[in-house]
Amino acid sequence: MLNIGGLHEGVVIDHIVAGHAMDIYEYLELGKLDCCVAIIKNASSKKMGRKDIIKIEGPFALDLDTLAVLDPNITVNIIRDNVIVEKRKLRLPEKVTNILRCKNPRCITSIEQELPHVFLLTNPEKSTYRCAYCDEEYKGQN
Repeated sequence: MLNIGGLHEGVVIDHIVAGHAMDIYEYLELGKLDCCVAIIKNASSKKMGRKDIIKIEGPFALDLDTLAVLDPNITVNIIRDNVIVEKRKLRLPEKVTNILRCKNPRCITSIEQELPHVFLLTNPEKSTYRCAYCDEEYKGQN
C-alpha cells in the first residue's frame, strides 16, 4: 500500500472523483504555489471505490464554493500540528461567476466575449446549474 507522509500544517482535499484531481489542481493554479503539493490518484475508498486526493503543505486559502461546483462530494480537511482541526463538507453556491462556461453557441456570452459567465443553481440535489443569460443547463462531470 502506498503511504504518503502526513502534514504538519496544510490542507487535504479528499473524496475527489477518481481521475479529476488534475482538473482541480489546474483550476486552483496549484502549480504556481511555492510549497509541496501531492496528488494521489485512484486511491482505494470504501465509500467511493476509487478516489483522488490532493495534499497541500502550509497555510492555503481555498475558494470552497469553487471546489463544490467542480465536485460537490469533496471534503476539505484543515491540518494544524499534524491533527485535523476542521473537516468541511462543501455546499453548492446559489450563483457562480466564471467557473462554468456556457456551451450554447447562441448565448450572448459566445458573442460578447467580455461578459462574465454567470450560472444559477436550479437543482441542488442533482448539482444542476443554468446559464443566467440563455437558461442552458450546464452538463458537467456529475
